[in-house]
Amino acid sequence: MDILKSLKWRYATKKFDSSKKITENQLNLLLEATNLAATSYGLQPFQILVVEDKAIREKLKAAAWNQTQVTDASQVIIFAAKTNLSVGDVDEFVERMSKIRKIPADSLAEYAGMMKNTIQTRTPEVLTQWAARQAYIALGFLLVSAATQEIDACPMEGFDPAVFDEILDLKSKGLTSVVMATIGYRAADDHYQQLAKVRKELKDIVTVI
Repeated sequence: MDILKSLKWRYATKKFDSSKKITENQLNLLLEATNLAATSYGLQPFQILVVEDKAIREKLKAAAWNQTQVTDASQVIIFAAKTNLSVGDVDEFVERMSKIRKIPADSLAEYAGMMKNTIQTRTPEVLTQWAARQAYIALGFLLVSAATQEIDACPMEGFDPAVFDEILDLKSKGLTSVVMATIGYRAADDHYQQLAKVRKELKDIVTVI
C-alpha cells in the first residue's frame, strides 16, 4: 500500500454520487480502524454515530446550511464528545483492560488513580474540550483509512452543534456533537477532484530542533 498515493488521491469531497453506497463490510472496516485511534489514556471519551436514516439526515442537512453531502453521501459519521466524563469511565476502562490483558485490576490502581486525578481536577467544560480533541484524532484515522480503500470522505464542522444535539437527542446521553464526516463515492462531475492539492513545502512547515 502506497500511503502517500492514497493521501494524494483523497480530497474533501463536495459532491457525492447518491446512487453509490459503500458495503457493510467496508463500513465495518472503517469503523474498526477508527476505533483503533490513539486517545489520551486510551479512554475514548466520545461516541461515533453512523447516520443512515433519510429523514434524520434531511433534518441534519438543514442544520448544516443545506450542504448536500449530508444527504447524498452513503453515510454520515458524527463524532460526539462526552460531556459527563467521570471516574466511573475510568473504572469501566480499567475493568476492560483487566479482562482483555488478563491482569488483576488491583495492579492498575496507580494508573487508575492518575486518570481519576486528571478528571477530578478539571472542570466539565475543560473535560469536554479535551474529549473533543480526542474525537478529532479518531476523525483523522477515519479519513486516512477511507483513503486507503478509495472511499471518499469529507470532514465537516459546518453545522449547528446545538441543533444536531437536539435532533439526535445527545444531551440526554451526556454527549455533544463536535465534528462529522460524510463518506461514500465522489460524483463524476465534482470538479474539486481535479484540482491540485495546495500544501506548504516541508521546509516551510517542518522545523527540526
